[in-house]
Amino acid sequence: MEMDVRAAFLDFFQQKGHKIYDSMPLVPNDATLLFTNAGMVQFKDIFTGRLPRPQIPRATSSQICMRAGGKHNDLENVGYTARHHTLFEMLGNFSFGDYFKQDAIAYAWELVTKVLGFDEKVLYVSVHESDDEAFKIWSNYIDPSKIMRMGDKDNFWQMGDVGPCGPCSEIYVDQGSEFFHSSEDFFGGEGDRFLEIWNLVFMQYERDESGILKPLPSPSIDTGMGLERVIALKEGKINNFDTSLFAPLMRCIENLTQQEYISDDILLKGSYTQEREHIKARISSFRVIADHARSVAFLLAQGVHFDKEGRGYVLRRILRRAVRHGYLLGLKEAFLYKVIEVLAQSMQSAYPYLLERKDIITKQCKSEEERFLETIDAGMELFNKELYAMGITSQNTHNKQEIHTQKDKKFSGEVAFRLYDTYGFPLDLTQDMLRDRDIEVDMQDFDSCMQAQKQRSKASWKGSGDSAQEGDFKEILSAFGENTFVGYDTDCAQTKILALLDSAFKRVQFLQAGADGYVLLHTTPLYPESGGPVGDKGVLLDLQGRVCAFVSDTKKYFGLIISQVHTNKALTQDQEVLVQVDSSRSEIAKHHSATHLLHLSLRKILGEHVTQAGSLVEAHRLRFDFSHTKPLSQEELERIESDVNAQICAANAQICETMPLEAAKAKGAMALFGEKYADNVRVVSFGDSVELCGGIHVSNTAQIGSFYITKESGVSSGVRRIEAVCGYAAYEWGKKALDTLKGAKDALKAQDVLVGISKLQFQLKELKQTSSHSTASKEFAYEQIQGCHFVVAKLENIQSAQAKTYIDEAKNKYQSVAILLIVENEGKVFIAAGVKNAPLKAGAWVKEVAQILGGNGGGRDDFATAGGKDVAHIDKALERAREFALEYLRETN
Repeated sequence: MEMDVRAAFLDFFQQKGHKIYDSMPLVPNDATLLFTNAGMVQFKDIFTGRLPRPQIPRATSSQICMRAGGKHNDLENVGYTARHHTLFEMLGNFSFGDYFKQDAIAYAWELVTKVLGFDEKVLYVSVHESDDEAFKIWSNYIDPSKIMRMGDKDNFWQMGDVGPCGPCSEIYVDQGSEFFHSSEDFFGGEGDRFLEIWNLVFMQYERDESGILKPLPSPSIDTGMGLERVIALKEGKINNFDTSLFAPLMRCIENLTQQEYISDDILLKGSYTQEREHIKARISSFRVIADHARSVAFLLAQGVHFDKEGRGYVLRRILRRAVRHGYLLGLKEAFLYKVIEVLAQSMQSAYPYLLERKDIITKQCKSEEERFLETIDAGMELFNKELYAMGITSQNTHNKQEIHTQKDKKFSGEVAFRLYDTYGFPLDLTQDMLRDRDIEVDMQDFDSCMQAQKQRSKASWKGSGDSAQEGDFKEILSAFGENTFVGYDTDCAQTKILALLDSAFKRVQFLQAGADGYVLLHTTPLYPESGGPVGDKGVLLDLQGRVCAFVSDTKKYFGLIISQVHTNKALTQDQEVLVQVDSSRSEIAKHHSATHLLHLSLRKILGEHVTQAGSLVEAHRLRFDFSHTKPLSQEELERIESDVNAQICAANAQICETMPLEAAKAKGAMALFGEKYADNVRVVSFGDSVELCGGIHVSNTAQIGSFYITKESGVSSGVRRIEAVCGYAAYEWGKKALDTLKGAKDALKAQDVLVGISKLQFQLKELKQTSSHSTASKEFAYEQIQGCHFVVAKLENIQSAQAKTYIDEAKNKYQSVAILLIVENEGKVFIAAGVKNAPLKAGAWVKEVAQILGGNGGGRDDFATAGGKDVAHIDKALERAREFALEYLRETN
């Protein structure tokens, strides 16, 4: 059904002269937005006038949208309402100064009644209270008594406090009185009976800073229709989650939980009076899981990865909320990745990349689930203990009297912080867990516990987009259009200065000698920073060869290639200059071409799931991020390094072709998700390496020289990073390694370093054996708790290794033991804990204690260590260590 509605909508507007646009990525190229939250986002710069309107001034799309985090956040409503989603599809049609109200209304009426087949009897319309024009047009299609005038709150749209805005008109469907009969279920009321399905925005004004509305010279149209709502109405469902769109996911969750999903219409008709609240809680969990599986899948497939901040942190919050609802349904092992497998199958026809990337995104999802599940049991235990301390005994209370008596209580902010900091429960997850009980977290207490840490649930995020203010770029773009890059064929050129800007991006006629500013050249060989490679440096010369300015960087602003300069002589607009690119470009080109070869090697050796997740290319190094779920072994790194060098030695010439995008994909060219590609694209090939790329490269791989991997590390869950050098930087790296080797030979007094190290290891082993024999064992005053030998003790002036020896001795001596030692030595604190056959995890134990001592640490369940610096708090730490352990040891039976 969803494909029929989506296809019908797009086909209809294509027949009306609209160009169909693909759904843009969920991560927009817009620093003001966390995620793409509406269909108009990809056309925002056209509406604001930053970009000229396209040749075809009509557009239509089905846009994947995300509203979770940032200013647009529906996360907390998902599962509790019939219509809210974190991820949804918005159908839209757009006019850029072409047609306006007359045609927009005519198209809407024809599509809703003739194409989608809604009965005119159930349709209602709202217009802005001042919009007589829209009211009159609508009266040609629908009885005026079914048109309601509404105020600014409901029927006026604006992009911001200033800028394009205008009245809007909404189309409603009457869902009938069978399930909707409250006092608010009338047209214009707050009930759900009259459901809005389509919003037509008539963008006809521009609001200035004083608030005055001025008519736009070219009024435009922006509309939005929720696909999920339309499908629900077409299928006669009163809840979006009860439709065929979600049915495969619900069946999957039923199979996983062995519990039944009940739709709202059946629940309301059935005789579930006694257990309805419990059933509602269950189906709410089903809906949260289904919704969040979609969000997790699309974000991972589009290159967002689990992280501690920004969009990756929002992704982590969504997954953990889903896992917690699975936990409520009895799922104690990773499961969400299995729902995503079903999702990829069910949506592959519309979004084939979900199925193409299924293996990697399910691996990333499963890994993140397992990470959270390691702590969820302990976290839920702490959560329930705090509820018990508040006098709340039921796990999922729906007792009205109990809820009423809880209203004035607040959940401990300190416990909420421990859930967040120790067990990985985001604050909003704890708040969600308290929602049914109508309890709030003590935020003052929580904030004080956070202290200097970032409050991750509200963390600042790293947006993308131009760092420059808009300044006069709009005027420059209108006057000159985009300038031309000629650097593929040359590193020098004679050209003219079209425009100059000062350091604040304000247009000026000249720059004085010694000034900082920016220059727009008619044609330029200077490559702008793009993707991985940094922007070119260089110099501007007058026609006599004298240096006028030093170029420190080159970037793109609003489609214009702009170079940052420090002037040596005055520069003026329309001046003819010579441009010479800095010699560092050749080293940047080597590292850039090496990233292509590295990408190919990674896919050959690790698997086809590997995709680029980011890169940085400089003259002296490269950094390449890629999707992979586990660290690379030394053998894998050696194979990758060897393969890249083999490609270099093959002396493959660069083949650069321009071709249609579809032809490039058919050729096997690697494309980055989220990149905007023109209809015709540049394809760069080196042997088997074929990629879409607009950057500067070597003409032959042999020019790269040698390639060395210098580091492999993790960036975030499911993303690894390789750092490497080539070209002259590889020579310097090799020279340094040889110098280090020579120093080692001299220090060991051996030409064979391995032999020298072997001798040294043998001597150290003998010393350790002598030391261990001379060290007496330590006996502590153990308590016996439920059969476990338990002790917490402070030691002074011993080495950390000796404390570990004491713990090993205790674990060897006793069948069940829990021991934690705090060692003070020269103003520093070391913590070590060992656990054997006891219901206590050493890692959690030392982490709890380390917080009091101003440190951190962790480790395995049976042994862990941590450090600290607050010597004055050792007594408090000993007390907390004892309390924490006894909470577990005394409750074993």
